[in-house]
Amino acid sequence: MAQLHNGKTEYELKEQMCEIGRRIYNRGFAAANDGNITVRLNEREYLCTPTMVSKGYMKPEDICRVDAKGVQLAGKRKRTSEVMLHLSVYNQRPDINGVVHCHPPHATAFAVAHEPIPKCVLPEVEVFLGEVPIAVYETPGGQSFADTVIPFAKDANTILLANHGTITFGPDLENAYFNTEIIDAYCRILILSRQLGRVNYFTEQQTKELLALKKRLGYDDVRFRDESNPICGESSFDRRYQKFTPRPYAFRFDEPTGVGQDGQSISGVPDAEDPALETLVRAITEQVMRNLAGA
Repeated sequence: MAQLHNGKTEYELKEQMCEIGRRIYNRGFAAANDGNITVRLNEREYLCTPTMVSKGYMKPEDICRVDAKGVQLAGKRKRTSEVMLHLSVYNQRPDINGVVHCHPPHATAFAVAHEPIPKCVLPEVEVFLGEVPIAVYETPGGQSFADTVIPFAKDANTILLANHGTITFGPDLENAYFNTEIIDAYCRILILSRQLGRVNYFTEQQTKELLALKKRLGYDDVRFRDESNPICGESSFDRRYQKFTPRPYAFRFDEPTGVGQDGQSISGVPDAEDPALETLVRAITEQVMRNLAGA
């Protein structure tokens, strides 16, 4: 069987898609028949998962082949109805050879809440993911839905789909899938950190050091392209990309925070032992007690 440009035969790519499907299903990223996976075969053809088949139980013979317009060329099962979403990414990014769409629960929670993914928190996320936009909601399956990712595809490798899930992509299928793991793990850490009380952010200088490392490793970032894009804080994916621009609610970047050189937290949030906070609590307590006494 002929080798394709990515070094694998078509059958080997189908086997890999089934393996990635099992990972997605076993990690709870796609319940029942949710999710879909595609791989670029060549400039004109793509492999895609079938509709109404669990990603955890696919076999190579279940995989379909489609052309650049989504027309099914081969496969005994019907192709996924969301293949056009994947093709929107491929059309914008000739360097992309694998795309994964699924519903990882922690990342999807951010998509449902329309909560922008904060940056300047974890080194690995800064280097491997970068900024993560939220695409506007459209009913899944149609071209309007597929078009929602077009504004962001050139400047990101991971996109939240409002009230839906995630789409991640990379130079090969495994890298595309790893971006799904990274974004869900990151969102889980953010949620747990918020439950503990606060999130400490890197300073801009600390983030610039990470971005310099990212550039040396050959990764791209939307912040490399325009000096007006904020290093930390507000998203670079503003109204220049789409009118739907969610504002942060749970993870507001209100004041500079970071991790000091001595390892101590630098935070705009008052410390539990802050005298000013103790004075405020005491004053509120005394006022409550006076109100109770006068009742």
